[in-house]
Amino acid sequence: MPRLELPADAEMTDAQKAACAEAVAGVRGRVPAPMVAWIQNPELASRGQKLGELLRYQTTLEPRLSELAILVCGRHWTSHHEWTAHKREGLKAGMDPEVIAAIAARRTPALRDDREQAVYDVSSILLATGRVPPPVYARGIAALGQRGMVELVGILGYYCMVALTLNTFELGLPGSVAPELEDPDFA
Repeated sequence: MPRLELPADAEMTDAQKAACAEAVAGVRGRVPAPMVAWIQNPELASRGQKLGELLRYQTTLEPRLSELAILVCGRHWTSHHEWTAHKREGLKAGMDPEVIAAIAARRTPALRDDREQAVYDVSSILLATGRVPPPVYARGIAALGQRGMVELVGILGYYCMVALTLNTFELGLPGSVAPELEDPDFA
């Protein structure tokens, strides 16, 4: 059960209505789930969803790589809504279903190329330790370039914020959908 609901249109301030309208007019065509919480600060909602649009749709990383990073992040935080939404997007982007299943089970996936391996390694190590060791960084730069590495770290940071928002306010999955990720801390 969500801890917050999107306010009814009649209850929203002009700034909240503008932030929601901006999201609906954007690439997503809807208000994304974390905005249900962010709308309490309309400027956060507006800037947050714009940053999300940039990082999800306008980077040098092809969609399968962005979705790989987002799934590693969603699994790291056991963010059920983030996982469910981006599993679907990852499959659409051409991710191997076995890679997705391995990440869900916290197993190291068999990846198809250096770019996927770099995204997985940087993402999983950075999320686990808060650092990227020199050899992993060098492989990331070789595979993704400097801009790609900066964009990857941006994606991870943004989707950490999304996951923490969704988890804290219990947003996203309808009650009729069972979470796919094991979560022993909340069993």
